[in-house]
Amino acid sequence: MATERLDDVRARLRQDALARGINPRDVDLLLADLLSLSLASLYARGEIELDPARIDAYLQRRYTGEPLQYIRGHTEFYSRDFLVDDRVLIPRPETELIVETAIERAPRGARVIDIGTGSGCIAISIECERTDLRVTGIDRSFDALAVAETNRKRLDSRVSLAASDLFESISGTFDLIVSNPPYVPRAEYEQLATEVRVHEPRMALTPGPQGTEVIERLLDQAHARLAADGLVIMEVGYGQEDAIREIAETKRYAVDAFLPDLAGIPRVVVLSAHGW
Repeated sequence: MATERLDDVRARLRQDALARGINPRDVDLLLADLLSLSLASLYARGEIELDPARIDAYLQRRYTGEPLQYIRGHTEFYSRDFLVDDRVLIPRPETELIVETAIERAPRGARVIDIGTGSGCIAISIECERTDLRVTGIDRSFDALAVAETNRKRLDSRVSLAASDLFESISGTFDLIVSNPPYVPRAEYEQLATEVRVHEPRMALTPGPQGTEVIERLLDQAHARLAADGLVIMEVGYGQEDAIREIAETKRYAVDAFLPDLAGIPRVVVLSAHGW
């Protein structure tokens, strides 16, 4: 087994990654995981000897388009570490806005349901930040729920999990209905980057030609499931604000707020049935 100094391996692989259009930081993260080091320790301990073949296998997966988060098996969301694999959508930073909005607007002791919970990142983050809330996460994918259950246990969350296509297998009413539904129109989905289109679960990304099919179904069913003064908090896609406002009006919801993400894109809509 031939070994090399860590700093030599790192310099060579970072240069190779850059030439292939891959962020060199991916090399650092994978090396840190492989050696069970923090990034700070990785940078400070360049004299360590390692077999470069151990990192090559991970990088070959990255070079063929597999997302870094799936290779590592985990990612950060709302300052917590969530396990992820190709059974669930990779949590995005903009989705943290759903969590922020929910914990700000939920009344004490509220009942909250996360539709399409995936890895459980939204539901678990809300419950961990607001332990007074009663939070349920549902998904129609049993595979996704298995990932969510693992994260629930790892993060010592009291979130309840259940299999359901929207509200079909769920009873009762909720003060907050939150969701990051699939919203990418099919034509746009076909143009997504390989690491998204090939590796992430299709049903978590696109619901059909319009991109609003699941949103419309959710809003149809939510009228019967919202408690008095209840809210629907949803993530939507780039350029969908006008369509969502029209759908909300048609389905008898008031748009309480349209909140921008860090890029200034209208990303999270807050809906109520007040006055109807």
